[in-house]
Amino acid sequence: MLGSGVFVALGLAAGLASPGHGALGVLGAVGIAGCLALCNGLSAAQLAGVYPVSGGTYEYAHQVGWPAAGAAAGTLFLVAKSASAATAALGLSGYVVETFDTPQLVMPGALAIVIMALVVTLEGVRRSNRVNAALVAITLTGLMAWVLAWLTLGTVAPQPTYGLAPPAPPTARQGLEAAALLFVAFTGYGRIATLGEEVHAPRRTLPRAVVLTVGLCMAVYAAVAVTAVHAVGGQNFAALSQTGHGPLQAVAAAAGLPGWVSHGLAVAAVAALFGVVLNLLLGLSRVVLAMGRRGHLPRRFAAIDAQGSSPAAAVMLCALIVAGLVAWGSIRGAWSLSAVTVLLYYGLTNAAALQIAASQRFVPRGVSWLGLVGCLGLAAFVQWRYAAAACVVIVLALMAHRATARARGQRPAV
Repeated sequence: MLGSGVFVALGLAAGLASPGHGALGVLGAVGIAGCLALCNGLSAAQLAGVYPVSGGTYEYAHQVGWPAAGAAAGTLFLVAKSASAATAALGLSGYVVETFDTPQLVMPGALAIVIMALVVTLEGVRRSNRVNAALVAITLTGLMAWVLAWLTLGTVAPQPTYGLAPPAPPTARQGLEAAALLFVAFTGYGRIATLGEEVHAPRRTLPRAVVLTVGLCMAVYAAVAVTAVHAVGGQNFAALSQTGHGPLQAVAAAAGLPGWVSHGLAVAAVAALFGVVLNLLLGLSRVVLAMGRRGHLPRRFAAIDAQGSSPAAAVMLCALIVAGLVAWGSIRGAWSLSAVTVLLYYGLTNAAALQIAASQRFVPRGVSWLGLVGCLGLAAFVQWRYAAAACVVIVLALMAHRATARARGQRPAV
């Protein structure tokens, strides 16, 4: 959750919500995205408490009797998280090349990062809780040092700094699009929900974990966004976020901060964003594995390697998809595609949660209704071409589900 969102996507959202409103605009977007994430995280925790199985909404939809919706959810997840992984790889590469002033290496560097994550994932290596805690600590330390350094040493950069025309105040649509883009930053809560079979008292533990993590991330996003917008302005922050360089590093330079602050940010970004790429590749490959087992993808993707530690074919497929999105080279495009597909995915999560019987519920139905309406509502504000691409993904998934059912001699289920 403290990865691509804080190091890349905050600037994209600030460019939509902050002009004319300053930091208040992006704070509003953070608040909307965080509250929606809270509803969705609680719905996911509800499902995980009742169905403690791996596979996320792909499996939950099957459990409630919606196999076609499950196929759509699995495909949406693959597209959404592949686009998120591509954004993280491009963002990580940007922070590294910003440090060494080699902007021409952003895309090759991002592809190299995907290959590194592929090699680690093929080995079946999962980070321990201690390693994960260390990465989070490095990330938080770098971000807080950046915020405190600006408060004590920084200066406000002249605006506009990067040759942009003075911005007009944002419309309500732009503010909601900013919230949709920021929503993706919170979606790591899904990992909490998948631990239903590995924690004590999941009905109590999972909701608490969701509330605490979403609240912490909202506070970090707010602090970073306010600092960056005050330092260079929302429009300039957005311009820096779309260059492929490290936007927070560039903000530090524009604000006149010492070089050690920029280097500290680079270390924090590498720790956070490589963890994002690695975790997403692990998660993606396991959904491909589940889809291969159910026949929604070729059976070869359900195979485990000889050591029994990694679904090699599934990992390779996911890495190829992520590499293709990296080659596209558009941070804004990849993140927008991730936003609309993940919103529709969690719309299905909330719909599935509403099917849980009252006797098994520990999250109020109203929470899932808010999540469902919020996801569908925000998805409508993402640029139309990405929404159209998401609709194509759903249609292809449903066609594949129907063909698979017929091949088995079954009647396609809804």
